[in-house]
Amino acid sequence: MDLRKFIRALPKTETHLHIEGALPWEFLVRKDPVRFTDEPVFRSPDFRYDNFAQFESILIDHAMEIFSSPQDYHDVAKSIFNSLLDLNVRYLETSFHAGMIEFLGVPGQEILHAILSAVPVGLEVRVFLGISRNAYTDYLAPKLESAVESWEGLSGIDLHGPEDLPLDTWTEPLWAKAKHNGLVLKAHAGEFGPASNIEHAISNLGVKRIQHGVAAIKSESLMQKLLDHDVCLDMCPISNFKLRVIDEWIDHPLGDFLNRGIKCTLSTDDPLSFNNNLVDEYMACSDKLSMPIDQLITLVKNGFGVSSLTQSEKNTFYREIDLLWDDFKGNGVG
Repeated sequence: MDLRKFIRALPKTETHLHIEGALPWEFLVRKDPVRFTDEPVFRSPDFRYDNFAQFESILIDHAMEIFSSPQDYHDVAKSIFNSLLDLNVRYLETSFHAGMIEFLGVPGQEILHAILSAVPVGLEVRVFLGISRNAYTDYLAPKLESAVESWEGLSGIDLHGPEDLPLDTWTEPLWAKAKHNGLVLKAHAGEFGPASNIEHAISNLGVKRIQHGVAAIKSESLMQKLLDHDVCLDMCPISNFKLRVIDEWIDHPLGDFLNRGIKCTLSTDDPLSFNNNLVDEYMACSDKLSMPIDQLITLVKNGFGVSSLTQSEKNTFYREIDLLWDDFKGNGVG
């Protein structure tokens, strides 16, 4: 068994996946096979975005071709979930964008329930509400408050949007209310923004799950804080490379974080935009970042470790991972 087949065989998690950004390309081809080709330029292996604005514009333009109702979320989610199962992903944390509530003019609970109703047997799914830094509008504010208070089936909230936008005064009370009501707190920070954004998310929002967090490598004190507060970085190296968060692959800090004992997981972020899957991410860690296989195993286990599965369920996956790893090493690979 080669490394790719081994990684595919392992039970895995995705802990950082945007459902709009995971729209399978086949949906667009089926809608308009003349307009949408199988390999647009932005999905080619060597393509890198000029900046975040270009990435966001392309993603929104394509996603809006498909997402127009809760039923679309159900159909897309069903396809995504089945593809993940095919890669032996067993646990998923995915978010949908709160702005779609206003754009579509439908209750957010309907989108949430449409996604959850698509969950297949064999895959545990947790759905988060992605809230942009400028989302607390007159229209959305009461809906965000309702979400963290009473939406049945919502697992948590995640701070989204360009990091150069200021964090307004509504964020801390909303995140505090979500925590009080048992929701998991996340924040995108330290992707395009500075290490201080990560610090703020931990200290002021009470977050222990940072999405990306690449900039933490620039602060020794922050890296120590990640360790002291058991904060996990849900990282997506292919996204970071294609969005020029890092200049070259050798600059990616994932291996350094793991060497320091900082908890990290591995995910795909927006496969619509990067044409990647989870096995590709692990292979990039091996091929581009020269990470040893035991570090890949650590990433796999970390995903289950930060999940909301029971300890018994986690232990079952740990045993399965260890058995596969022992067998792989027994064939002379290590």
